[in-house]
Amino acid sequence: MESKKITFIVNPNSSNGATGRQWPRIRAKARERLGQFKTLITIGRGDATLLARRAILSGAEIIVCVGGDGTFNEIINGVVNEEGLIEQGVLLGFIPRGTGCDLARSIPVQRDLDRALDNILTRRIRWIDLGKLKHRDDNGHESYRYFHNVMSFGLGGEVDERVNRTTKVFGGFMSFVLATLISILSFKRKRIRLSVDNCFDEEVRIWNVAVANGQYHGGGMWVAPGAVLNDGLFHVTVIGDMNLAEVLWNLRNLYNGRVYGLEKVVKLTGRRIKASSSQTVLMDVDGEQVSRLPVEIEIVPSAIPIICDV
Repeated sequence: MESKKITFIVNPNSSNGATGRQWPRIRAKARERLGQFKTLITIGRGDATLLARRAILSGAEIIVCVGGDGTFNEIINGVVNEEGLIEQGVLLGFIPRGTGCDLARSIPVQRDLDRALDNILTRRIRWIDLGKLKHRDDNGHESYRYFHNVMSFGLGGEVDERVNRTTKVFGGFMSFVLATLISILSFKRKRIRLSVDNCFDEEVRIWNVAVANGQYHGGGMWVAPGAVLNDGLFHVTVIGDMNLAEVLWNLRNLYNGRVYGLEKVVKLTGRRIKASSSQTVLMDVDGEQVSRLPVEIEIVPSAIPIICDV
């Protein structure tokens, strides 16, 4: 394999700056195992998308993300356009070093560096689905974006906004737990119109709706037990009209896989989802706060190849 065809895209600010401190060790180990490769460093939000496009134009065959789910999401949006993969044959690697790293809980992406580099050498891959959402950007223009794991709206968007503007010194899990608790105390339930395929179309009052490709988000919340990354379906989890006491009492069920046993939680599956509201309802896309309702979401089956254990 030509190692010059490998590009690492590194977000040094992920995991509260820990990735930047770890990168010299990761780089030395990767050069020892893979030979020479290109390194592109992100500086701010959106950089990984532009750098991934640049890597493809430079002939990269493998693009490896060193960062969190948000950085990986940006890279995906750099290698996929409205028609699909910009360049067939490009593989995506992921060395998780972010705040949440929830994708690694649903697919065997290696946190262990030696095993992750072994997989890059052997090019072991698994094709996964993507979610494609159509929404309006901050200027009111129609836009689209892909997600690989979970997008949600309601409380999830509020939590993301809080996590991303505060310190993450307590680590991924506690950062999301603290942000969730604080957001719950200030959050006002939202009334939305939700439709899923032709099987559900109702106005509902909600705390949160998760449209899940993977099973976890928010630093380990098990929001969609049973979701599969390559089955061509979303699992939609609707946390309905609970009062504050019910939410706080049942918060543990978001982490133990029993969320679907709750009376005011609805589980749906589908390929196309639409949601709108007269209120401001923020969206969470793979751990990043992105725009607000309305939104249209569709599944894109077997959209990208990820290097992982198979």
